[in-house]
Amino acid sequence: MDNFLNKAIEICTAAGSKLILALLIWIIGSIVVKKVVKTVMGLKAMEKLDATVKSFLGNFLKIALYVVLVLSIISVLGVPMASVVAVLASCGVAVGMAMQGSLANLAGGIMLMIFKPFKVGDYIVAAGDEGVVQELSMFYTVLNTLDNKRITIPNGSLMNSNIQNFSAEDLRRVDLTFNLTGGRDISEVQQIILDAMATNDLVLKDPAPFASPLEPVSGGLAYTARAWTKSENYWDVYFDLMKKIPTALGAAGVAGPAPTTNYRKVD
Repeated sequence: MDNFLNKAIEICTAAGSKLILALLIWIIGSIVVKKVVKTVMGLKAMEKLDATVKSFLGNFLKIALYVVLVLSIISVLGVPMASVVAVLASCGVAVGMAMQGSLANLAGGIMLMIFKPFKVGDYIVAAGDEGVVQELSMFYTVLNTLDNKRITIPNGSLMNSNIQNFSAEDLRRVDLTFNLTGGRDISEVQQIILDAMATNDLVLKDPAPFASPLEPVSGGLAYTARAWTKSENYWDVYFDLMKKIPTALGAAGVAGPAPTTNYRKVD
């Protein structure tokens, strides 16, 4: 009986010491991982990288270091690595099937890093959502909408959808349409619109602003007004011209077409 108790105490002591050591390794290792990631992300070489690439590498480095930490703890606990590899191999198919969505997101994240259809700070429309790209991680892309909502989109969905990037080019064109009466000289109406666009300093002279009849509408003509500006000034120009052009047309006596009246015969 005494031998049994001594053996049990010996086993518990050995197991307890391993558990305590494993806990210490986890605590110290977690601190070291955070320090390493912070140090690497703070290197001057990292400052030269695009913010999207930097975010992706930071997430990848953190996961890789935690994997190494967990494997180290398993080794300290006395679990043979050959057994761990065998278990992982046997569970690989099941885990792969269960995580096929996550793996697709990981593959999507890698493809987004390679082809770079957008970067952090770009305004995009993709997978049925739109907003400013805040973060590109290994599995998800985070957008911030104009009304300050946070949207998380799986990278797999992004890679399988059309992506409209409104920030990729330096210049954007503002397109406006106005339905006007057809009783005025077309050249005169065009000049009124062009003069109104010329009053906005953010409208570029080259490419030059453009105004022209677009198509007939009931009671008049639809005119298109097109002005180029820098991408970051798009909405400022849009809203300014939406005020100035109708105001200028109204001051010149150019009105919209009269509404169509439908008459119903009464028997």
